[in-house]
Amino acid sequence: MNLDLSELSLLAPIFRELFKGYHVSRRDAELYSQLSNLQDAYRALFKALGYELVCDPRGFYYFVPEQIGAQVNKTAQRLALFTFIIVEHLADQGRDPLAVLDGGSLGRDELPPMLEKYRELFLQAEVQTQEELEEKVMRRMTQLGFASEDNGTYRFLPPMHRFLDVCLSVQQDRDLAASLHSALPIAGMQLPRPHLLDDDSGEEIIELETLSEAESAATPTLAPEPETEEQAMARAIAEEQELDA
Repeated sequence: MNLDLSELSLLAPIFRELFKGYHVSRRDAELYSQLSNLQDAYRALFKALGYELVCDPRGFYYFVPEQIGAQVNKTAQRLALFTFIIVEHLADQGRDPLAVLDGGSLGRDELPPMLEKYRELFLQAEVQTQEELEEKVMRRMTQLGFASEDNGTYRFLPPMHRFLDVCLSVQQDRDLAASLHSALPIAGMQLPRPHLLDDDSGEEIIELETLSEAESAATPTLAPEPETEEQAMARAIAEEQELDA
């Protein structure tokens, strides 16, 4: 394909936003319009530069992260966990989670009771106070294009579907695991446990403890115990990123 760089008049701001992990959606009218109109040209150019541009049919663009599979950075983990918490929180209130996370909004005043209710889960994400929740989660969501904030109201944008997909995958896996466990109740199976470790880049990676050969030989292979929410969430994020690659 012959590229006419003069047509790519917004190349610099588009690349800058995508490179830092931002998701360009219809809210970014000018950038989104040019990406949509010249999608093939931008995709070819970025591919030549070593970047994969993804166009999600639900209306947003992003770069596939360089680190995939078991390496999941802590920001992605926090955002996915927070999405899972929102889904459960809204469902408990009798509200439709999809209606809220697909273009709906969440008030800042709803954060304290959510933090208190799911404190144990938030502690695993190193979030203990409302200030940390706003700084480590809500601010990152707005910086990466998953939400916007206006006068204490967070409005969710189309890229939130990436984390909704993860939550749906986790729920389906939990339902399946629970079904198998109840049908074949054989105890003793140990599943891999995810542990967060710092790599040289300063990012967090997930390492799975695997069974030794002796332990595997002595362990029943039927009816694994259901994954915990944290295990399923970590695995689903990694699988979703592998599919994007």
